[in-house]
Amino acid sequence: MLPRRTVLQTPLAALASHAAATAAAPPKMTLSMHQFTSSAAGYKKALEGWAKAGIRLVEPSAAALDDFLKTDSMAAAKRVLSDNGLTVVSGVTNVTNLWEPNPNFADRLALFTKRCEQFAELGAPVVYSPCATAAKFTADDYARSLDNIRKAGDVARQYNLKVGAEFVRNSTFLAALPTALKLHREAAHPNFGVLFDCYHFWSGPSKFEDMDGIKPGEIVHAHLNDVMDIPWELLDLQTRVIPGDGTAPLAKILKKLVDKGYKGPISVELFLPKYQQADPYTLAKEIKAKSEAIFHQAGIG
Repeated sequence: MLPRRTVLQTPLAALASHAAATAAAPPKMTLSMHQFTSSAAGYKKALEGWAKAGIRLVEPSAAALDDFLKTDSMAAAKRVLSDNGLTVVSGVTNVTNLWEPNPNFADRLALFTKRCEQFAELGAPVVYSPCATAAKFTADDYARSLDNIRKAGDVARQYNLKVGAEFVRNSTFLAALPTALKLHREAAHPNFGVLFDCYHFWSGPSKFEDMDGIKPGEIVHAHLNDVMDIPWELLDLQTRVIPGDGTAPLAKILKKLVDKGYKGPISVELFLPKYQQADPYTLAKEIKAKSEAIFHQAGIG
């Protein structure tokens, strides 16, 4: 028989060993695909092609879902996911003008509510809305925006979702990471957070050291894309390329993101026609290989 002291110590030793192994385990980041990247293929064909390439996490868009629902049902949309072993990590609401003060906010909130209901049914934990506005604003508008944010957060909470505000590089209201973090903290809504897009971060007004200000839990989702190797004056919302094919220091950015507490999925989002019209399987296979190489370089894969 083992001595009683040894028997009592064994579970403690096992727990200590597990804790040590967990602490020593490298941080992880998981790859997802954003529906815009294969938009020409439509909801079903894109998801099936990605799954064939080994993708398991996806970010469907409301536009693609709407097209699918013209001839089929939500039950069928869910079957496409389950039949292909796919998990929805975020929903693309296609709702803008949700964060900044604007006269159409009530209509936008109503559409956002519909999207939350749809994506909750698909099993999404997160939805997001970009701040792609070119209107003129004053400093007072940021205080006014907090009411919009809290109302959107309340809607998300009804469906057990979190909603992320995406700062957009040329937005006249929300273009930089520090502004997004400031609004998140001032709104102080448990269902509201920041969507971090690598392209908007690196090619916009944010600085790398701005990432030092991120606190755990503030980033609710992330997008992965690279910056085209052209003069920055020519960059726009479309000039992003496959991770690893551009000039952004993605490994450095992703490692910092993980170090600041974000260890969730990150979706590749591309807009150029050569990607959106490509075969989803072939494109996803290339994206997967290049993205995982960056994960390995950053020590997060």
